[in-house]
Amino acid sequence: MSTFDLDELRGILRGMGGADEATLDGDIAETEFGYLGYDSLALLELCNQVERRYSIQISDDAVLNMPTPAKAVAYINSLLMAGEGA
Repeated sequence: MSTFDLDELRGILRGMGGADEATLDGDIAETEFGYLGYDSLALLELCNQVERRYSIQISDDAVLNMPTPAKAVAYINSLLMAGEGA
């Protein structure tokens, strides 16, 4: 089973650049992406990268379901688990 975790999310965000990488250290799970320096366009890029790595589809509206890293991880894992049942 493929799972997605906070460290994977951090790695993708660091690879994207655009924000101070130090803000990704520590407990960021419940910190809103905006406070971390990532806007909705950055979240769309995050979704694109996750889609490519995990071969899943994430709708553009899904960004609304992912205001924090913890919610993003949970949402992405829900899609991964749904894909396994298909």
